[in-house]
Amino acid sequence: MFMFVTDVLRQHAMSNPDSLAIQFEENRWTYSELYKNAQKVASYLHQQGYKQGDLVAQFMLNSDLFLAVYYGVQLAGLTVMPVNTKLAPPEVEYIFSHSEAKVLFYDEKIEQTIQNSQHPFQQKISTTQLRELLQQESPYTKLPTLDVNDTAVVMYTSGTTGKPKGVMLSHRNLYETADIWSQSMKMSREDKMFICTPLFHCAGSHVFAVPTMYKGGAVIVEEAFSPEQTLSKLVETNATIFFGVPAMYTILLNKPELKNYSFDHLRLFCYGAAPMPYELVKRLKDTFPNVKVQNLYGQTENTPAASSLTDEHALTKIGSVGKPLARTEVKLVDPEGVEVPVGEVGEICVKGAQVMKGYLRNPEETANTIQNGWLYSGDLGRFDEEGFLYIVDRKKDMINRGGENIYPVEVEEVLYQISQILEAAVVGVPHEVYGEVPKAYVVTKGGQSISEEEILEHCRTQLAKYKVPLQVEFLEQLPRNASGKVLKHTLRPSISETTKSP
Repeated sequence: MFMFVTDVLRQHAMSNPDSLAIQFEENRWTYSELYKNAQKVASYLHQQGYKQGDLVAQFMLNSDLFLAVYYGVQLAGLTVMPVNTKLAPPEVEYIFSHSEAKVLFYDEKIEQTIQNSQHPFQQKISTTQLRELLQQESPYTKLPTLDVNDTAVVMYTSGTTGKPKGVMLSHRNLYETADIWSQSMKMSREDKMFICTPLFHCAGSHVFAVPTMYKGGAVIVEEAFSPEQTLSKLVETNATIFFGVPAMYTILLNKPELKNYSFDHLRLFCYGAAPMPYELVKRLKDTFPNVKVQNLYGQTENTPAASSLTDEHALTKIGSVGKPLARTEVKLVDPEGVEVPVGEVGEICVKGAQVMKGYLRNPEETANTIQNGWLYSGDLGRFDEEGFLYIVDRKKDMINRGGENIYPVEVEEVLYQISQILEAAVVGVPHEVYGEVPKAYVVTKGGQSISEEEILEHCRTQLAKYKVPLQVEFLEQLPRNASGKVLKHTLRPSISETTKSP
């Protein structure tokens, strides 16, 4: 049995050398070509004298080159570290510094972000230099023997709370996750996975790209999501699986030209990062009756793989993230670590071979997060009587209004019932009497309007009085990170901005 995704890649290169592995713009690499290019990256790094444990940073946009570096660094026995290309220069500099990365592969399109970096890299390699390297014949280099527990990848968390933490993922973590997700999505060599979400994010790489290649399918890579181009490329490439956050599906479904396309090859729509309202799931299934819909849940810390809601329950278990994945245990515990009864809210804990090794250079936080083999996720959830898991909210996002707990998701679900609202987010804001109270931020659908009072009146009819937002603020769009999650910490006012009683 293989225990390395690089071994699986080599096996495909031997048994299916001419099968398509990656398509990016006009570039098409077979499995033989991808493995050869990954070997060239590995040999080059090995010849430069880098040692096991050295970190290699990737500050790269989606491309075929991204995956050549991703696999090549691992083949060399080094640790690859994809970095969020949407971060500001100080945030990127923090990751470079904290990780002590030795090498940087960077995309010249976005080098402005890192051009003033003071981090002492031993070597910086641009995408132009990388393409030149891949065009050359590299001398044979005996690559090191890997251990399944070696750190293959470090991914820094999105930093929705506090400083980003470097999640250390082993070769075993990657292999297990590839196997788990490929089973869950019933992947095969015939699949063509369309990826326009960032590969530097754990979902793009470990839920979609690597599991697809684990089964010998093809990965269709787009640099970014573009509604018009995404629609046309989905058809042109005969893509079979598409992943997007709910907002992307909303945009695509609202495109008038959607009716001009035929999506005969599509078999699966996947979504994650945020809940998808019933109306959106229903519209998606009505518009594409032959395409299944699947919700995926996990965190960087579990590679990410925790649970999934498959198509047969897409409409009957709306809001659920499904049941635990293969070889994965999930439990819910109270603040003392005791399991809570069915129906009650507790912190979601995950156990399985996909759980991270720990946080890079942060043993204290590692000890807090992994206890007796269980990953304490920081997410709050509940199980229903049939064993389906529902995310209630991030533990740190829970609002405590004068001793009454308010879970923002339940308020947001009520806001989504209002037809004029496209997106909604609820956060706690300081209050001189209650400590904190809920405030709603909403984005209305184009050309539609609704007043704050109309929104609040609807909430009063659907929610307990203490759960009704004190205020509603209208935005053009909600702030999101690269994976599509709403950055609620940017919506919260400082503690000094105390809200007074009306």
